[in-house]
Amino acid sequence: MRIVIAGGHGQIAMRLERLLAARGDEVAGIIRNPEQADDLTTAGAEPVVLDLESASVAELARVLAGADAVVFAAGAGPGSTAARKETVDRDAAVLLADAAERAGVRRYLIVSSINADSEHAGDGVFDAYLRAKGAADDAVRARSALDWTVVRPGALTDDAGTGQVQLTERTGRGPVPRDDVAAVLAELLTVPGTAGLTLELIGGATAVEDAVRAAAEGR
Repeated sequence: MRIVIAGGHGQIAMRLERLLAARGDEVAGIIRNPEQADDLTTAGAEPVVLDLESASVAELARVLAGADAVVFAAGAGPGSTAARKETVDRDAAVLLADAAERAGVRRYLIVSSINADSEHAGDGVFDAYLRAKGAADDAVRARSALDWTVVRPGALTDDAGTGQVQLTERTGRGPVPRDDVAAVLAELLTVPGTAGLTLELIGGATAVEDAVRAAAEGR
């Protein structure tokens, strides 16, 4: 399976790249900064330098040609402005959806956030982030040409993964290690029955494989 990850140098993306490469998948990570290329190569991924804030649909579609799935794991990151929440967290996700449709790639995973809501009120940067994530989710879910899954993790931590999660439509707030988010994404790519689901994700007591399969079977 060939998987292209937008935001390829992000903390979740790097973990996901290592997992996918270790199981024999072909992985490419889209990055803006060419200085990050060696890190992706070390993780087992092919670095693709492309700025998602300025790339065209046609340029990105060429990168996606031949892919079996795409993962949107990009984000403007801590310290960024409200404007960049829109151009990265929202607009780049929509761009990836447009390019996936053009390239004929149906499977699309998007890493969102618990409480993401395009109508979220508030003037803070985090409020803008939740609105941007919510708008991106809405845009992806509106694509009938995509087999999308929206993953909404709780508070992300750098704790070692436990391999135990809660993955349901509504989990409530809670922390989750980035290791376990990456493990869930890797498993979702192997379970087509999760297409069309929006799933919240926090730490829990169910093994990742079992949690993903339960989500698919409980639709």
